[in-house]
Amino acid sequence: MTILTAITESLDQEGRGVARVDGKAIFIEGALIGEHVSYSTYRKKPNYELAHVDSIYHSSSSRVTPRCQYFGTCGGCSMQHLDASAQVAVKQRALEDALWHIGRVRAAQILAPIHGPAWGYRHRARLAVRDVAKKGEVLVGFHEKRSSFVADMRSCEVLPRRISDLLVPLRRLVEALSVRTRLPQIELALGDRDGAPVDVLVLRLLEPLQPRDMGHITRFADLHGVQFHAQPGGPDTARPLYPAEDRLAYTLPEFGLTLPFRPTEFTQVNAAVNRVMVRRAIALLDPQPGERIGDLFCGLGNFTLPIARRGAHAIGVEGSAGLVARARANAAANGLAAATEFHAADLFEVDVGHFAAWGRLDKLLIDPPREGAIAVTKSLPVDQVRRIVYVSCNPATLARDAGVLVNTHGYRIAAAGIVNMFPHTAHVESMAVFTRN
Repeated sequence: MTILTAITESLDQEGRGVARVDGKAIFIEGALIGEHVSYSTYRKKPNYELAHVDSIYHSSSSRVTPRCQYFGTCGGCSMQHLDASAQVAVKQRALEDALWHIGRVRAAQILAPIHGPAWGYRHRARLAVRDVAKKGEVLVGFHEKRSSFVADMRSCEVLPRRISDLLVPLRRLVEALSVRTRLPQIELALGDRDGAPVDVLVLRLLEPLQPRDMGHITRFADLHGVQFHAQPGGPDTARPLYPAEDRLAYTLPEFGLTLPFRPTEFTQVNAAVNRVMVRRAIALLDPQPGERIGDLFCGLGNFTLPIARRGAHAIGVEGSAGLVARARANAAANGLAAATEFHAADLFEVDVGHFAAWGRLDKLLIDPPREGAIAVTKSLPVDQVRRIVYVSCNPATLARDAGVLVNTHGYRIAAAGIVNMFPHTAHVESMAVFTRN
């Protein structure tokens, strides 16, 4: 049997080692930069192959022993075998490469990476649930790598310890419920209120619970100090199950803000890094009294309210009317109703007319989903907006939009850097600052 070997040259955006064999790109899961490995191909295409590593003949000095015993089987993490500082360097390189190769722009300054705890950081997660008849038990966890099966995991190193410790008890809970075959997902949403943690578990129910189920749920909640919500349909149908009150919130202490949220609404996965990210974004934006600053894709007001707290008038825009109402309520609850205004608009279809309706904007903060903000960048009032802070979860769309801002509108990309929101994964969050004289 022929043994396939290669020396990896780089890492791709999925954390796979990239090698070239006879001019063909080989993407090798588990291989790091500079390693000599043998590999097995599991998908072959004319121009590339996808493979996994079999043996390592020469290992990278950045290789470490994965902390999680399920790494390699569970699909939740892809980079635990790479030293944490090296992960940050790889992500910084991915950002710089995207800016140049896609947008044809370079940042005048590279910002120091934002990072926080490497373990126990996930305050949001979507756990799959499956009743496995052959095993006679229920599995609760992340999907296996490249599979729809649920990993047989009893702990998770990127979840807070108190939540990791619930994985096995959650199995037993679901096994006791009448809906054990009709409960495909448990969503985790963790927050804090009045200095105490608030842990919410959302049960995605395809059938209604039976009266006897509530006894199991209430005992579990009381024993483990968690709250349960039931979600019979889409995300907006999630409602408190036990206890009846809804106290989920997160805080931005530096700005004296508390933002209540519902467990299926978007909040950042990494609460500690979010606080640092907001601090830097506001520092780079430098809000001043008398300025009108737009926050596009504002969500619950994660950036809008800190902007207003610094004295500027903040204009939040979001596509969901429901989220706009929630952001407006959060502003009022924090005493910022007069310093803010909110509008519902489809920011993927925005045009110059929308900007005119929102009034003068001196600066912008843009925080779009992975699709980016191409319609915004094409139609913004260049003669008004002199500074833009762009927070991105996809280097490719940030680079595309940066190309429009710099090469079409004449902005300068003053600085850019990564935000390590998801340690041990290949996900790259980043921030860039654009200025115009």
